[in-house]
Formats: sequence, C-alpha cells, structure tokens
Amino acid sequence: MTQFPIAAAISSATKDAAEAATRAIPAATTPPDNRPRVAVISAFAPEIALLESALEGAETRRIGPATYVTGVLEGRDVVLFLSGISMVNAAMTTQAALDHFNVTEILFSGIAGGVDPSLGIGDVVVAERWGHYLEGAFARETEQGYVLPAWMGAPVANYGMIHSRGVDVVPPGGSTPESRFWFDSDPALLEIARAAADGIELQRCGRESAPPPRVVVGGNGVSGPVFMDNAGFRDHAFTCFEARVLDMESASVAQVAYANAVPFIAFRSLSDLAGGGDGENEIAAFLSVAATNSARLMRAVLARLPRA
Repeated sequence: MTQFPIAAAISSATKDAAEAATRAIPAATTPPDNRPRVAVISAFAPEIALLESALEGAETRRIGPATYVTGVLEGRDVVLFLSGISMVNAAMTTQAALDHFNVTEILFSGIAGGVDPSLGIGDVVVAERWGHYLEGAFARETEQGYVLPAWMGAPVANYGMIHSRGVDVVPPGGSTPESRFWFDSDPALLEIARAAADGIELQRCGRESAPPPRVVVGGNGVSGPVFMDNAGFRDHAFTCFEARVLDMESASVAQVAYANAVPFIAFRSLSDLAGGGDGENEIAAFLSVAATNSARLMRAVLARLPRA
C-alpha cells in the first residue's frame, strides 16, 4: 500500500537520480501554466520513475516544496508529480497543482494494501469512491463500551474507541461546509477504466500458486495516515466500509478534486495484504510488481481519454 517508503525497494540508482534532479531544480516558482493538462500523480519515487522514463519533452519546475514535470505521456499533455507520502502531503501537492496548472483530470497511480479477501498481490483496484477511515472521534470508554457524545453520529460501526466520521468540506460553487464521508471517482473515467482493463497485460507476482492478476473496477477504498499491517482492522475495513483496498493518499486527493470540481480516479495495485498475510508484511517484495501494474492501467486509461 502506498503507506511508507521502503528503502530496500529503492535502488541506489533511483536515489542518485532523484538527488541529482533535486539539485538541478531552481527554488523559484514559475508563472501559472494555462495549457490544459492531465495531472498524473504517484506517491513516491519507485512508482513515479516508471512514468518519468516514458515522458516526452519533460520540463521541470518547483512549486513550494514539490517538483512538477510537464510533458507528453501517451499522446496527452500531462503534469507529473509525487504526491508525497500520506494525507497532508497529498492534499498539499494536489491543491498546488490545481492552483498552478490548468488540470482537466486527475489520475493517481500507486500501490495499496489489499482489504478484500478475494484479491491478491498484483491485482489492480479502481474504486468508485474513497473515504477517510481515521477522520472521526476517539470515544470515551464507559460501562456500555466506547460511546460518542449524544450529539455526534458516525456512518459505520466503531473499531474500539475509533469512530469514523465525515469531514467538513465546502462543495464546488458553495460557501457553506457540508459533512461528507465518501468522495466519488469520476463516472466517465470509471467507464474508460473498464474498457481499458480488457486485454491489459499485468505482471505476475512470481508465485506459481497465485492466480493471474486482474483489474477490479468498483467498490470502495479507504485512506488514512497510518501504515496498516493489522489483521483485525483489515477485517473491520472490509466489513464496515466494504473496502477493497486501503492506502495513505487517495481519499485526500479525491477530496481536493471534489472541492475543485475536477474529475478524479485512482489506480491502486496490491503490494501487500494490510496485515492479512501469514508472515511479515510483503510490501518490500512486491512493491515493484504492484507499481508496474497500476502504472500500466493508468497509462491505458490516459491513452483513451478524449482529446480536446
């Protein structure tokens, strides 16, 4: 799950290249770019390297603490950038992109922890909606259990003291905040993803007993600022949120996209089972496979986007 940078999974060459690129980037910001572009986002270096290598006419600029690369990918004008790990970084870098570039769609490619027991390593999930599972309240412990104040509600059952709740957000064109738990992926982009999934070749995880990886479009995803490796909470996320995957960024990007009325979709491939495996978490072993599969589907969707 794009939950934590795994040093062992990042080659020294990748790190050296990233450091060299950072040194070469001027600190000054540049004027806004009004050319219509698709925002293509990944959470950290091993994921985005797969996309940068295919970018044509790359030009790099710095906006605040983040680096944005414009160019052409799959015949579309794009702005490619790292969201950064976890919710605040992802929201910050996405909003900066929307403020600086003329973003027409947001496509997020990354890895995730599998929550749905029917899914396996390397499968790619394109969720219909995303929610913040740790936006909520830590409830008071009483003789009746963990109880919220009488005036406070929650959309799903609690996990011990943790009661998930909606987040206040001003809707597009509005002025008064509303409470929302779910933020939807764009329906048109979901249909393109369904079409792109037919015949796409995904990389296998290398286990002879494992079925071929597949694309699953639909269902729920949840995100939070936690590296999730807990079987009990995994079961809770599947039962109460009906989640298929869990990560650390998608819901925050979906919220920013909603507030700015920009179509959004995320492609998340399973690098681990979020605590559901028999042994130690497997993200280090399967990060590359998962990142490759999510990027392949994202590029197939990008190539099918209607041209302006």
